[in-house]
Amino acid sequence: MSNIETFNLTKKFNGITAVDNLNIKVEEEEIFGLLGPNGAGKTTTLSMLCTIVKPTSGKALVNGFDIIKKAEDVRKSIGIVFQDPSLDNRLTARENLQTHAALYDVPEDIAEDKIDELLNLVELNERANDLVKTFSGGMKRRLEIARGLIHMPKVLFLDEPTLGLDPQTREHIWNYIEKVCDEEKITVIITTHYMDEAERLCNRIGIIDHGKIVAIGKPREMIDQIGNEIVTLRIDDISKADKFRSLDFVKNIMVSSVVNLVVENGSESIPKIFEFANKNDIKILSLETHNPTLNDVFLHYVGGDIREEKSSGKDTMKLRLKLRDRI
Repeated sequence: MSNIETFNLTKKFNGITAVDNLNIKVEEEEIFGLLGPNGAGKTTTLSMLCTIVKPTSGKALVNGFDIIKKAEDVRKSIGIVFQDPSLDNRLTARENLQTHAALYDVPEDIAEDKIDELLNLVELNERANDLVKTFSGGMKRRLEIARGLIHMPKVLFLDEPTLGLDPQTREHIWNYIEKVCDEEKITVIITTHYMDEAERLCNRIGIIDHGKIVAIGKPREMIDQIGNEIVTLRIDDISKADKFRSLDFVKNIMVSSVVNLVVENGSESIPKIFEFANKNDIKILSLETHNPTLNDVFLHYVGGDIREEKSSGKDTMKLRLKLRDRI
């Protein structure tokens, strides 16, 4: 059974299409990753599914509720952890959870038991009565995940949950997300720019670009489809990169600040690449080979161009306030 299903979901802003005929299904207890460059439509998609923004056309069901006709039911059945911090630093961890429980009309006796359970789940039970302003970034993130679960949602939306955290803390957050999914039996939709995070956590991922889903599938299967090896070149003039397309053993080429050549056999290809570069007046500054990763899959579908972000922290704050006002 699908917890989320969209049908040609579309959103336009002043004639610009942010999300273009989106069709996805997310199954029960699945961790689904939504990946894409800046401005690709990730935040707009989440905003529509959370009923913060109304679609221009199309339809979506969240937990069986129509996001337009049954918006209030959708909001009661989902939890959200925003990219920007949204805890009250003047309150304790417990008080933050109590406040959120009250907003969602969770009965007080049920709320207290759930708060204790969640604080234990994210290992903050010993800091329950400490002010949040004394917490580290990782502790705050764990508390926000707990807060998103206080009303026992069926779906949890995580928007860049580990952004700005150090590698060790990110690893801990990953563990908590996996633990939450296992113990709470919920579905998770996660947006992230960290390919290792998506590969580690997600059962499936959808890559969105210019408002459209350009690829969808299981991370390992998508990686295997790319090819056997990637040869990464740094060359003196990136404008000459396209010349490598003429090599018959190059299955694909991805160009950003470097040239990534997808080949069947890296060791056999390297001498031929150097020979070709010499003949075409291309100076190779460095060369290395590696097995394909999810990052290579991402570059394969969206290219290497840097995009300008179309939304800001202020936009996210506005969306968060809208959602709070509708609860």
